[in-house]
Amino acid sequence: MKRLFGFIILLLIFVTGFAQREKVKNLTTFDDKRLHFGFTIGVNTLDYEFDHWPNMRDNPAFNPAPGESNAPVADQFTASGEIPIERSDELRTDINTLVPGLTVAIVTNLRLGEYFDLRFLPGLSFGERRLVYNVPIFDETSVPLEYYSIKSTYIDLPLLFKYKSSRLNNQRPYLIAGPAFRVDISKTGKEDLVKVKRGGFYLEGGVGWDTYLRFFKLSIELKASLGIGNKLNEPGDVQRPYYSQAIKSLKSNVFTLSFHFE
Repeated sequence: MKRLFGFIILLLIFVTGFAQREKVKNLTTFDDKRLHFGFTIGVNTLDYEFDHWPNMRDNPAFNPAPGESNAPVADQFTASGEIPIERSDELRTDINTLVPGLTVAIVTNLRLGEYFDLRFLPGLSFGERRLVYNVPIFDETSVPLEYYSIKSTYIDLPLLFKYKSSRLNNQRPYLIAGPAFRVDISKTGKEDLVKVKRGGFYLEGGVGWDTYLRFFKLSIELKASLGIGNKLNEPGDVQRPYYSQAIKSLKSNVFTLSFHFE
């Protein structure tokens, strides 16, 4: 991610220098259009922000009955090859590594004024999250996993306000912000190790740079989408529930580098 930000900064410096030398303006009436359309291709990374219980005993779902405070959570959690999970244990999970994904969308841009636009960008985002724990990860078998992969396909419905600076030759930086709704439509017959609610609202914000070319406008945009509220769902019957119930709450975040063609 640091390399990505470094690349964006260098790119903006280069474009700024190029803009100062550019003399012939392209698409001089483009921003006067009341409504215009386009499409987006982008690269995303999906992330979770975890809040854990201090230990399993603090989770109300694991409050022991009188006289059983030192008992394992359940006998089936100590199958062959597994480590017993006690109520006093501290289970922690994190994202192993950020995996690049793909985002595609349609751009609908409504001009509100000289410096403001309203943008609706419905699309699809394909991505993956890889979870690791401080205990061995067992799926539906007794063979431990290096990490557990959760793949997602989101329907994205962002509605964003765009604030543009004054145009400098063929360049125009901007800021965007607004709400978005996402729903994960990737469901299979096998339950995820950590079950997450399928839909939810996000707050989005980012920066971008418009470049007016001869026949179209190209925009490079870096955006963060921060999930609102707890996305953790109740564990199902297939997976071992302590992987989910070690987590007090989690938030879903999405970071996207987009290329808009308008």
